[in-house]
Amino acid sequence: MADTSFRDLATSDTHSGDDSSPAMPLGAASEEGALSEADVSRDENPAPHNSGDGENAEASDEPAGAEPASAEPDEPPHSEISDENEAASEIIEPGRSLALADFSPPSVHIGARFVRMAYRLGIPASMLTAPIGKKVRTRLLATVSSPIMGDAVAGTALRAGHFLVHGAKTPIAQVDFGGAARVTPPLERVVHGFTWLADLDARSPREQAAPVAERILAAWLNANPKPPARPGKGPAWAIGNTGTRLLNWMVHAPLVLSGIDKSLRSRTLGAIGETARWLDRNVQKAEDGVAEVAGWCAIVAAGLLLPDGQPRRLYGEAGLVKALGEMVGDDGGVLSRSPLAQMEAIALLVNLRACYEATRRDPPDAIETMLSLLVPPLLALTHGDGSLGGWQGSWAVEAGEIASLIEASRVRTRPLRDARQWGYQRVLAQKSLLQFDAAPPPMPRQARYGCASTLAFEFSTGSHRLIVNCGGAASAGGLTPVRLEQGLRATAAHSTLVLENANSTAVLINGKIGSGVSEVDIDRRTLAAPGDSTGAATRLEASHNGYAARFGLIHRRILILRDDGTELRGEDLLLPSGRKGRRGKLSFAIRFHLGPDIDVARSEDGQGASLALPDGSYWQFRAGAGEVSVEDSIWIDGQGRPIPVQQLVIQGMVSRGGGNFAWLLKKMG
Repeated sequence: MADTSFRDLATSDTHSGDDSSPAMPLGAASEEGALSEADVSRDENPAPHNSGDGENAEASDEPAGAEPASAEPDEPPHSEISDENEAASEIIEPGRSLALADFSPPSVHIGARFVRMAYRLGIPASMLTAPIGKKVRTRLLATVSSPIMGDAVAGTALRAGHFLVHGAKTPIAQVDFGGAARVTPPLERVVHGFTWLADLDARSPREQAAPVAERILAAWLNANPKPPARPGKGPAWAIGNTGTRLLNWMVHAPLVLSGIDKSLRSRTLGAIGETARWLDRNVQKAEDGVAEVAGWCAIVAAGLLLPDGQPRRLYGEAGLVKALGEMVGDDGGVLSRSPLAQMEAIALLVNLRACYEATRRDPPDAIETMLSLLVPPLLALTHGDGSLGGWQGSWAVEAGEIASLIEASRVRTRPLRDARQWGYQRVLAQKSLLQFDAAPPPMPRQARYGCASTLAFEFSTGSHRLIVNCGGAASAGGLTPVRLEQGLRATAAHSTLVLENANSTAVLINGKIGSGVSEVDIDRRTLAAPGDSTGAATRLEASHNGYAARFGLIHRRILILRDDGTELRGEDLLLPSGRKGRRGKLSFAIRFHLGPDIDVARSEDGQGASLALPDGSYWQFRAGAGEVSVEDSIWIDGQGRPIPVQQLVIQGMVSRGGGNFAWLLKKMG
């Protein structure tokens, strides 16, 4: 599918209906190039916290203060553009996990295999490791030091008597720890997963933090004296929350076991042992892959830190390795496609590795291998300031939190540029950075906060975001109202095309998704001018079938980013999905949600807008045809708070025969 010029952006099979707009020319052969394959590999930052100053290294040749029309490209010459990358396009389907052969159980001698099998069949660990009739006192065999720092501000709020979750304070005394009165999902995870222990431990003297931890723990144990027969009896006993809770109890044991109340200490140790036995029986009933990994990590940690733990450890290591292989795709991205789940998986493995180190044991090779797989895809979704993009429920998690997590992982690597299976494309051009969702949403059974975001993109320059997605569905319940959760997952909350105000994939309650996009065709290549050793531009082309069944149209998006980062050209095409045409027209809207602190001024002709960034740089947005309107929007910031922003919208009616709509985003001098 080679291109002959920038002008011929639409491929030869493009079909335009009666009301389609002519394609806007997309650049000249004489323009300077985008990243070549070597340049892209060389320029991707190895660390997540590198940031720019917002000013591109090479300024535009447009004069300062030019009229909006000056952003229109000149007619290109007839010389052809050569295509350096002739790789065929690839169809991406959701939900493909690693082959189990890639993650086999740790090799052990025949005696250990027998112990593991016997424990799996239900024989108590005491019968396999201790003389008959000898009772072993429950205790922790080592003190674990977690390398992951909590939120000191949230820890201070706990000492003041409040849970602080995404900016919202909830008095501890008002929390129903039994789960009868349902709390918001973010607070639910904090309370029942005991993730707040890390916050309380962050820069707080133990003599001040331990009494607070013990009061909350005692209230939780009073509300949950015994585990249920099976998972699903309230959020406290979901596998993900239970595994995270048990792991945090053991990792932060000094906070919950160092007090003067001996009865509480005995109850806590009893709860640790009972929870570990409950997970042994129920871990494979987890709600998703990351939750199952949380359960297995807790089982392995209990096997390391509790007496008579060898059978449980052997059993847990085999289960963990299998669950790790089923959690991620072949490029290291979790199958939920959520950066938040990616971060959670990294944190679980980092804390488990700390448990191995506390007991002076070497972790299985699969743990280090998995960490090395998980980190590059996460880095791919960081912007120039090091913070996270708004994908699949995530908000703009701050750079410091991501950098701290990557440092704790001990993985030194570069961002993954072309994550086909996970589905995110990353293009770095000087100080400009493009992120593009080029895969279907996750499978329904794997979705956590599934979003209909296919073919959406985010674009930043230096430390400033120009085009964003609203993001933050997973933070709903803090300062972001719960009622916005489904709206933040909708197609209209992302920077992409929407037909008839309908989602490209159905958005359901409880973070689930329905039918819609089932496959995406993606092609990535570097375009170069004849005789030029450097690339002219990086070109991404992708299409999805989310609207085919309902409206008979395929959405195709083409993005071309120059190598100097000063110009992003795009075209959205609607193509008939079948041979038989349909009559009538459909409404469409192409939305470009703008980043925070951007001043927007609509052009006099109504076909564009000027964008002034906080650093003083100036960008022009132009539409090939149709009016550009400015509407209100929101963006969820690094603390999970909703920030008012604006969005540019190209909208109108399109024939069921299809249409094409070109646009341009360019930095001015």
